Amino acid sequence: MPEKRNSSRFFENRDCEYFPCHRGMEGQPFNCLFCYCPLYALGRACGGDFVYTGRGIKDCSACTFPHRIENTDRLLARYGDILEALRRMDERQP
Repeated sequence: MPEKRNSSRFFENRDCEYFPCHRGMEGQPFNCLFCYCPLYALGRACGGDFVYTGRGIKDCSACTFPHRIENTDRLLARYGDILEALRRMDERQP
C-alpha cells in the first residue's frame, strides 16, 4: 500500500464514471495514475494481458498491470522502450 493515497506515484479515482475499469482487483488498491497505459504504444511488446480485436484494435480490458501499485517502477522503467519505439516511428515518416 502506498504511503499516500494520492501522490505522484499513486492515485485512486473512485468518482470516475468508469471505476473500476478492470475486474479482478476488487478490495485492492487500484492505481489510476496510468489510466491510459503508456505501454499501449509498444504493441505486442508491452508485456500486458491483451488481445487484438477483429478490427485490429488492442483490447486491454483484461490487463491490470498498470493499475497495480507494485508495478509502478516496472512500468516507469519501460519509458526508454517507449521513446525508442517513437524514434523508430519518426524515422519512417517522410
